[in-house]
Amino acid sequence: MKTIQEIKEMLSRSEGEQALNAASEIIESKGIGRDTLANAYYLRGNAYRQQGNVRMALNSYLEAMELDPDGPAAEAYRHLQELLAYYHKDYYNP
Repeated sequence: MKTIQEIKEMLSRSEGEQALNAASEIIESKGIGRDTLANAYYLRGNAYRQQGNVRMALNSYLEAMELDPDGPAAEAYRHLQELLAYYHKDYYNP
């Protein structure tokens, strides 16, 4: 099983699929701490986002926020929501 740090390194090398699989493996394992689980959900959200799967990224961030409301997933979730809600009237009125 990969560590949280190894998953972060995979994401920095744009190895989203491998990071997604490694994070999911941690999430499905038994006996891990709450912080590790929250980090795994957060990193899985980042992997989904890297692949362009916004819905699954938001879901993963929400799972991480349930475990750690003050963790990095809360800010990632908020930023992604802001991007989705962005509206510029000139884009719709040429």
